[in-house]
Amino acid sequence: MILKVCVGSACHIKGSYDVIKTITKIIEEEGLEKEVELKACFCLNNCTEGVSVVIDNEEEIYSFSKENTEGKFKEIIKERVL
Repeated sequence: MILKVCVGSACHIKGSYDVIKTITKIIEEEGLEKEVELKACFCLNNCTEGVSVVIDNEEEIYSFSKENTEGKFKEIIKERVL
């Protein structure tokens, strides 16, 4: 699975680097390094929401924040990996 987190201007201001740090920590803690690849990308054209995250180039764009990243990771991403 490839996870892309937007680091464009709007997402950067909304905390994209905090989201990336949290996702990286979860991937390491859960031992998912072989299952989940984390990449930074630029604008996903979802600038009015939180930090934009896309899974495997799907059309759906998820909005993450520093506060909800752990819950959303477990709810959306971990479900798909296991």
